[in-house]
This record gives sequence, C-alpha cells and structure tokens, in this order.
Amino acid sequence: MRAVTYRKVDVDGIGVFYREAGPKDAPTILLLHGFPTASHMFRDLIPQLADRFHVIAPDLPGFGQSDMPERTKFSYTFDNIAGAIDRFTEVIGLDRFAIYVFDYGAPTGFRLAVRHPERITAIISQNGNAYVEGLSDGWNPIRAYWQDPSEANRRALRGFLSPETTVWQYTHGVADTSSVSPDGYSLDNFYLARSGADEVQLDLFGDYKSNIALYPEFQAYFRKHKPPFLAAWGKNDPFFLPPGAEAFKRDIPDADVRFFDTGHFALETHCDEIAVAIRNFLSRSK
Repeated sequence: MRAVTYRKVDVDGIGVFYREAGPKDAPTILLLHGFPTASHMFRDLIPQLADRFHVIAPDLPGFGQSDMPERTKFSYTFDNIAGAIDRFTEVIGLDRFAIYVFDYGAPTGFRLAVRHPERITAIISQNGNAYVEGLSDGWNPIRAYWQDPSEANRRALRGFLSPETTVWQYTHGVADTSSVSPDGYSLDNFYLARSGADEVQLDLFGDYKSNIALYPEFQAYFRKHKPPFLAAWGKNDPFFLPPGAEAFKRDIPDADVRFFDTGHFALETHCDEIAVAIRNFLSRSK
C-alpha cells in the first residue's frame, strides 16, 4: 500500500488542500468530490488505485480543509470553483489526467474538460450529472429558489444543511445502513457547522442553475471528443437518477454505464467494486 500525503498549496491566494498518492510518473487521476463532503470521501478508494496511478484529490474552495474565503472576497459560483481547480492543476504541474467526478465535482470537472479537452485522458462519473433527465423531483425546492431568489425561498433550503439530512444522503437507498461508516457524514456535518459555511452552500444551491445552462455545452464536448467514459452509478440516488447515467451513451456510444445497488455516496458501500471497475476501465483506455 502506497502512502497518502496531505498538502496545502496556494492557488492565487486560496489555500487548496489535497491528498496525493501513487508514483508521480504514473497516469494521473484527479478526484473531484461533491456536496457536502470533501476529499475524505475518497479515503478508501485512493489506496486501491495508488499502486498503478498517481492520484490527486483536492478539497474544493469552501469545503473540507481548503480555505473558505469570505463571500465578499470570493463569489461562490461553480465557474469560480472550476477556475480555482483549473489553476490548482497548473500550480501542482498536472498537464494530462483522467477525472473522477461526483455530484458538484461533475460541473467542476466538465468545465475543465470543455476548457482543456487536450488535458483529459478519461472521465469516470459517479453520480455526476450532465442531463436534465438525471434530475429528480428532489431538486424542486432548489428550482423554486432559482426562479425566485427570495429570502423565504433561500431560508427554505436550510433543511438541506441539517445534520439529519446529511445522514439521510449517506443512507438513503442503502440496503444495509450498518454498512455506512459514520465517519463521512460526521465529518461533513462538522464542516457544515463552521461559521459562514451555511451561506456559502446556499450561494452554491442558487448558482447550480448555471450548471444546467451548460449541459448543452458539456454534451457537445462529449459528442466531439468522445473521451473514454465510465459511469459508475448508485442506482438509488434520490437526486441524480439512472436515466442521467444512461444519457451519456447518447453522446458517447461506447460509454461504459454500470449501476450499483446503493445510494448517492456509492463509495461508502461499493468502493471495492467501483475500484475494480475503474482499474479495468482505465487499463482498456490506454
């Protein structure tokens, strides 16, 4: 087992924390987490990939151990987060890499792919959506805020930030909830409880509509460049539905779409199976 190192690097004034493992001359995989978690979600996956790959997992700005700049100094939009991660890859010297995208990591990673298609060697999407048919009715309260960004509609979204909701996100759709470690959701709730974190997350809920506006651009990238693509999907996800995974085949006919009998945080219950799928997929994609 290769050691994991933990570092923080300055990215244009923002400290970005990241985990790194594996030989630096091996093919690189950039792991991009989602809401409300951090690179900690990859704690079990990284050791299963690091013998063969150079693995990098940053915390997005405002998440985990990365800096959470004041909202007056950094506007929490997905364009800005993607811009910071784009610069992060340049600061640490990544020029070509595969991306593993989950949840918020998908609109972040897909923006990188659109901006720099020559840098992307492959894409693994684990419940990382790019099609409207992948969005469930669970998005309706957030859609209401997009349509009317009133204080009342913003306040209505605070339930998504409660400790109980975080636990529910981890356990919904899981056959045996005793298989879900409390470590992940407990750490996420710790980060969500920090001063100012709630407003950061509410800003991102409001800006998520920018991702949907970019879906046609993401899909055009898929059609034009047809990157090697693996969708590893928790089929019981309450937010991102299986049709969203199947839709990738519309633009990338050779996409490998696999479903696992679990929920949103598929790595919590099916890390071993997903790791095998990634290793086999990337071996074929050379």
